[in-house]
Amino acid sequence: MQRGQAEHLIPVLEGLLAKQGLTWQRLDAIGVGIGPGNFTGIRISVGAARGLALGLGIPAIPISMFDVLVAESEQTGKGSLLASVAAPRGQAYVQAFDHGMPVGKPFLIDPANPIGLAEVAEADRVYGYRATEIARMLGIAGTEGEPRNIAARMGWLSATKLQSRDFGGKPAPLYVKPADAEPPAQAGPKILI
Repeated sequence: MQRGQAEHLIPVLEGLLAKQGLTWQRLDAIGVGIGPGNFTGIRISVGAARGLALGLGIPAIPISMFDVLVAESEQTGKGSLLASVAAPRGQAYVQAFDHGMPVGKPFLIDPANPIGLAEVAEADRVYGYRATEIARMLGIAGTEGEPRNIAARMGWLSATKLQSRDFGGKPAPLYVKPADAEPPAQAGPKILI
């Protein structure tokens, strides 16, 4: 959907709840994708989840695409992993994990030339988008893969976090790179009224 995501989100969610015979009041928590991904989509989903959670008195649980990839990795929790998510223009968002836990911040890289990545993101293997290419450049093992069954995996991860009471803080957009648009260099006009 190019436009109107914010206006359509709540009616879509209400429709999903109705199909399952549920109401908002029956929810125990709200899991929300925090990115990385489209700036506008992430901002809308996180804002809606936080607002609904506040109004319903339930937790909003942040889930990143990295979390989804790590959960799908065949070797989850076994050693160190560099998770790779598709980014615009053939680039990749990557983040290192050790035994399923994030290590450091995510990065935006060119998979064909991940200069300096080995120094900041140590890992035994790469899993995800263009993983074999990234792994070859780093001299480690790599397995291609992309997030599958994202909604089901996010639901499972949210339920797991809810049971452990480890919500990961308030959801906030996971922006790996700054926005393409920049604020104006000069101050705007002074408004007198």
